[in-house]
Amino acid sequence: MRARRLVAAASLVVGLVALTGCRTEPGVAAYVGDQQITEDTVDSILDELRDSRAATEAPELGGPAPELPPRSQVVGELVLGQVCDQVSADQGYQPRGRVEPVQLAGQLGLPPESEYVQQLAALHTCLSGLPVGELAAPTEQELAEVIAAGRAAGVISPDTPDAEIAGQLDVPQLRNALASRRALAEAAGEHGVTVNPRYRPLEFPILNFSSEVAAVSVPLGEPGSDAVTDVSSPEPPTGAQQPA
Repeated sequence: MRARRLVAAASLVVGLVALTGCRTEPGVAAYVGDQQITEDTVDSILDELRDSRAATEAPELGGPAPELPPRSQVVGELVLGQVCDQVSADQGYQPRGRVEPVQLAGQLGLPPESEYVQQLAALHTCLSGLPVGELAAPTEQELAEVIAAGRAAGVISPDTPDAEIAGQLDVPQLRNALASRRALAEAAGEHGVTVNPRYRPLEFPILNFSSEVAAVSVPLGEPGSDAVTDVSSPEPPTGAQQPA
């Protein structure tokens, strides 16, 4: 295929949110309304996973060690979890399906009892019930953005006309992803999400071309910042992936 088949991303994600004033405190990774997600919480989650990986690397166990999620990804998923819980409480919706930690643990190669897997399973479960409304045809700009992302990643041929690619991409799966992005943006806009500058810009995929190439992504929190960030939170442990 000239345009690779779109595949669903690991999880739905929260959309662009309104900035409700500059909020920065040492040790705070993000705010959701008046709730804080602290760097200590992120450290605790990653430390637990790191300890688990060290045990997996023991010679007597063998096998490859599981990949740890980037620090910024953990922050985003914690933010999404709080936003989804608040929207669910406000609107009174119920999840349409339950995701068990053991399901995700098998996919990720991480312990099902770990805090990260437990939080991620709860996020999947909550987002399964988020109303997205009617599917709508993508706008020209939305299609252009998806095509540009595919070309930049090398998954769409530069020689294929945009009109031809657009016809291949405009399928129900894409329309659902775009409807989800719009719904999430509207929902998250009602909850004051502010992200520590060290994690900006923070984007999460709703729909992927492949496991590593996003087709539709939603920004979380503010765009990139030139602000000095080394005093806002502690440096991650040596070897940890630095956020953008």
